Amino acid sequence: MAERLDPVLRFAPELLLKAQGLRAAIFDVDGVLTDGRIYIGADGEGVKAFNTLDGHGLKLLAQGGIEPVIITGRDSPAVRRRVADLGIRHAVYGAHDKLAAARELMQRLGIDWSAMAAVGDDWPDLPLLTRAAFACAPANAHAEVLAVAHHVTSARGGYGAARECCDLMLMACGAYARLLHGHLTTLDAAP
Repeated sequence: MAERLDPVLRFAPELLLKAQGLRAAIFDVDGVLTDGRIYIGADGEGVKAFNTLDGHGLKLLAQGGIEPVIITGRDSPAVRRRVADLGIRHAVYGAHDKLAAARELMQRLGIDWSAMAAVGDDWPDLPLLTRAAFACAPANAHAEVLAVAHHVTSARGGYGAARECCDLMLMACGAYARLLHGHLTTLDAAP
């Protein structure tokens, strides 16, 4: 059994400096946690596909001391279920004004923009991305979003982009190696 595993993931030092001091990160859903496609069945039910890498990244982010927050313009049982399954404590669904939703959540959390990250892919996310201390966008985000992002992921939305952002933020706050080492043992191992 390995006792130590050195991280192989690397980010540019100036990017890590930009991402330091974060206390929370806002994530959009469609196009960030999903590939952006919306499947609607005959009865009107919406079906979405989520990536487990992204989900684990959001859990790790919380364990690393950065609060994951969801602000999405749509509301669906699938999104509510995924957010609940991940244990995310702060979410706004059906937000027509993402900036107002973010301000309200930030006030409740006692956080200002200097400690906030935002991850988005399209125009409704621009008010958050342009104010956040650290802005990320998936590789397939709209051109205007790509232009304001501090970091554009190598992965597309719904295919590990959120995980890449989480990993970057965890490295910047110094929690990545500790969390990686913690995964070398398991809670259900025999004593």
